[in-house]
Amino acid sequence: MTLNVNTNSAALAALAALNQTTDNLATVNAQVSSGLAVSDSKDNPSVYAVAQSQRADIQALSAVTDGLNRAQSISDVAISAGQTVSNLLNSLKSEALSATDASLDTASLSALNANFRSTLEQIQQTVSSASFSGANLLDGSLTAGLGFMANANATATITLNGLNLTLGGSTLTVPASANISTTSNASTVLSLVESSVANVNAALASLGAQSGQIAAHSSFVTTLSDALTTGVGGLVDADVAAESARLTALQVQQQLSVQSLSIANQTPSIILSLFQAH
Repeated sequence: MTLNVNTNSAALAALAALNQTTDNLATVNAQVSSGLAVSDSKDNPSVYAVAQSQRADIQALSAVTDGLNRAQSISDVAISAGQTVSNLLNSLKSEALSATDASLDTASLSALNANFRSTLEQIQQTVSSASFSGANLLDGSLTAGLGFMANANATATITLNGLNLTLGGSTLTVPASANISTTSNASTVLSLVESSVANVNAALASLGAQSGQIAAHSSFVTTLSDALTTGVGGLVDADVAAESARLTALQVQQQLSVQSLSIANQTPSIILSLFQAH
């Protein structure tokens, strides 16, 4: 090995090794502290671009989930109210049937009719109150239904179909003015109540099917979002255990590089000692 005062090649090599080790140490330390192998585009441009695209889909699916949760709540409120209406119709049927008894006196008919009218009012109140977030599936206001976004691209929707359970409508055919003050009226109303019971039960079955569809799709969207999140993690997450081991090795290597550089920097002093010997 040639001794040279102007150019210390050993020191330059040691310094280059130290710089490289320091850069690697900074990279590994960042990965361990953040948990990410790819934290920005300079780490891996293509992987970062794919990950960002998937993250956008995940955020879009979050918005889809919010909409589906709202749809589920609207549907649940409608089903609960519909079941209440069905139960009230059963009460109407019982009252109308009792009023067809020709042996009842005027006072008894009057009492039955009062209960009947009260039950009709409860049905009206139930239907008008079956609203969630400004949407009511039972009062006939949503003739075109209510659509909710079903995918991240907003190219598909799930629709909640509106119903009309107002008194005197096509489903609940008993008019708001109905009464059972006479046995004749009671017989006519009983027929209307019986058809209304069948219609409302069919409407409830339809609501239940829609609710089941929303629940199933909401579950699918959640599963899809979880899969995308796992996929992004596979692309950008660091193997923290492996990087921690590498971090320790690089720290030792850095210390050795510092010692090597220190030894190399002392080499020119050998030349000085040669002159001192004379």
